Amino acid sequence: MKLFVGIDVSSLDLKVCIMDINGDTLNSFAVNNNLDGASYLRDQIVILADKHSSHEIQIGMEATSVYSWHPAMFLNEDEALNKRQTKVYTINPKLINKFKEAYVDLDKNDYIDAWIIADRLRFGRLPISMVMQEQYVALQRLTRMRYHLTHNLVREKQYFLQHLFFKCSAFTSEVESSVFGNAITELLMEKYSIDEISSMDTQFLADYLKDKGRNRFPDPEHVAKCIQKAARSSYRLSKCVEDSIDILLATSIEAIRSIKAQIKQLDKAIEKIVDGIPNTLKTIPGIGPVFCAGILAEIGDINRFKDQAALAKYAGLTWRKHQSGNFNAEETKLIRSGNRYLRFYLIEATNSVKNHDPEFGIYYRKKYREVPKHQHKRALVLTARKFVRLVDTLLRNDQIYTPRRKVNI
Repeated sequence: MKLFVGIDVSSLDLKVCIMDINGDTLNSFAVNNNLDGASYLRDQIVILADKHSSHEIQIGMEATSVYSWHPAMFLNEDEALNKRQTKVYTINPKLINKFKEAYVDLDKNDYIDAWIIADRLRFGRLPISMVMQEQYVALQRLTRMRYHLTHNLVREKQYFLQHLFFKCSAFTSEVESSVFGNAITELLMEKYSIDEISSMDTQFLADYLKDKGRNRFPDPEHVAKCIQKAARSSYRLSKCVEDSIDILLATSIEAIRSIKAQIKQLDKAIEKIVDGIPNTLKTIPGIGPVFCAGILAEIGDINRFKDQAALAKYAGLTWRKHQSGNFNAEETKLIRSGNRYLRFYLIEATNSVKNHDPEFGIYYRKKYREVPKHQHKRALVLTARKFVRLVDTLLRNDQIYTPRRKVNI
């Protein structure tokens, strides 16, 4: 006999429904969402399992941000539950909502939601079970924070460009590639006016850029001329407006520097943990510690997945089929479900690998030439799908990556 335990999670409590194989409710109750409450829940599950001679227990809950993480990990790692063949599932809320639509005129409350989750478990065709070792959990928190900071950095740079356009409307078009460099930001933080920059001696400005840029500019004189050309071509601001814009630019610059420093600190912590996890992904050209960590943190144990297709679906790198009669849609969309963090790191890693490995580079360019629109995005995602097969093979077989000597297009 099997037991199905549905749990509706909130920040304060856990609403529980325990169901048997026939869909009959054996017990329904609520406990606090803390260690004591989870321990009581564990005891009730064990009592019922022994009473009904259950040979398997399935526990499910919706993935509700951080609130479901602690009870899921507690129940997954509990020794008494593990002895009774227990599997814990964190389920996408979208799947529960769609399943609930089959029950017409069903009321909405937390106990009914727990009953729906238990019945969804009883129905079968379950998602990947949550089995994460501590090192993967620690790595996942770091890589997801890096994902968050990376997107904050992009957003902050966009704000900076908007404010920069007010101060110097022609600046972004003339020297955009160097706009976030140390030399340019130092120049702006010196609070030079547009007129001062445009009338400044070119050689003095070139020397300034060379010094602040630590000799990273291949041609500082050319960059200096571009800056002055932009300054002369830009609209002029009143003193009141320019002072306000200078404050905003300085604020954005400090925010960008702070985020970069935080990302650098995370990278060191990520690299330290990755070094302690045996894997062969780092043997792929173009894969550094960060990409490797982001992929490993979300996959965990590769044996959780049946095959590479299951891994691709988990990452959201699968396309829906649209077919009716003799009609087959030529243009279809990626599924909306899937692990967005894993999808992000897989695609970013693919973008790097295609520049370092001839096989992936040729495959990307082939897909790029196949269509007239969405070329880069389509080609990159298709190449990422190919990359998933490589990741699955290397992790599953503990195999070192060996490039092919001859690549067939």
